Parts: sequence; structure tokens; C-alpha cells
Amino acid sequence: MRIALLCLALLGLPAAAQVYTYIDAEGNRVFTDRPTAGNAQRLQLAPTNAMPAPRPGTPQAPQVAAPPAPPSYQLLRILVPEPDAAVQNGTSGDLIVTATSEPGLLPGHQYRLLLDGEPAGEPSRSPVFQLTNIDRGTHQIAVEILDTNGSILERTPSQPVHILRTSLAQKRKIKPCQKEDYGKRPECPLKDKPEDEVSILPFF
Repeated sequence: MRIALLCLALLGLPAAAQVYTYIDAEGNRVFTDRPTAGNAQRLQLAPTNAMPAPRPGTPQAPQVAAPPAPPSYQLLRILVPEPDAAVQNGTSGDLIVTATSEPGLLPGHQYRLLLDGEPAGEPSRSPVFQLTNIDRGTHQIAVEILDTNGSILERTPSQPVHILRTSLAQKRKIKPCQKEDYGKRPECPLKDKPEDEVSILPFF
């Protein structure tokens, strides 16, 4: 233990100092910075990595604190509709999209729905979005989380959804005699066709 402490003390000497060691008359190993007659041996010490102290009056570089890491979400996904779902809603083309995140939406953050890569409506704190009059066919939907500056923190992968809307030809087959929407159609049975309106003043 004493030898170890002596070694540590000698390592703190200036780099130019020399260290010697020898065995004294009592059989103890002695470390010193002065050479002695007899069996003293010079030790080779590894250079120290001590940094020089700054000179008085030298300006110190300011310590710049690292910016805080942005908050992160472990989960963000679309619950409704499921990926590759087919949505049949008659002629309105309505679609309801519901998302969820873990943890829940943090203060100042908002959800935003993307339809075919473009924002669909304004960002909102609500994870439920209602779209109307979407064209029939396949569309891509995704949900983002925005921070207070409008920067994107998280985004779900785009997933396809298929909108099925009843075409005009299909509607005519269902109700071929519906004059209000389709007029008098050839496929309407003759007995069910609306009668022509007869004016009491045919010459006017």
C-alpha cells in the first residue's frame, strides 16, 4: 500500500523531474527524485495528460447548453379505417378517420390528416376526422402530429382506403322511375312512368 501511494505521489511531479528507486539498509524500496549512490535505478514514467491551467485574464469559451430533445411519441397509428379497407357509404362519399397515440397528445400539439399527401382540413386536438364527398376509388391517408411551430413530430405510414360510391347508372337500376332525381327513364316500366304534366293553356 505504501509503495502504491508513493507511486501516485511521484506521478504528480513535474514532467521534467526524474524518479529513482533503490533498496535501503532495512530492505525497503525507496522512491526519490534525487539520484543516490549505490543501486539507485532511474524509472521511466509515462507522460501525463494534465492540461495546462489557463493564464490569468484569458477569456474562457462560453459553455453552450445542449438544446432539449424534442418530445417523442412511442406510438402513432390509424385505428379506423383499417389498411386496405373498402368503405361503402352510398352516394355521399363520407369517411371517418380515427387515430391514436402513445402517450396521448401533449400540450400545444395537434393532429393533422393527410388525404393523398395533402392536408385534409385544419389541424386539431381531436384524433377523429370526418371527410365528405370523397371521389370513388383508392386514396392514401396518413396522420401527423405537429408541434406548436407546425413542425412534424410523428407521422404514420400512408395506407390505402377504397371508397365505394353508388354510380348514377346503379341508382337508375335501383329506382328507375324516380322522376325527382333521374327524370323519365327508358328502363322505367311503362305503367310506372310519371304522367306528363298537361297545361290547361296549351297555346301559351
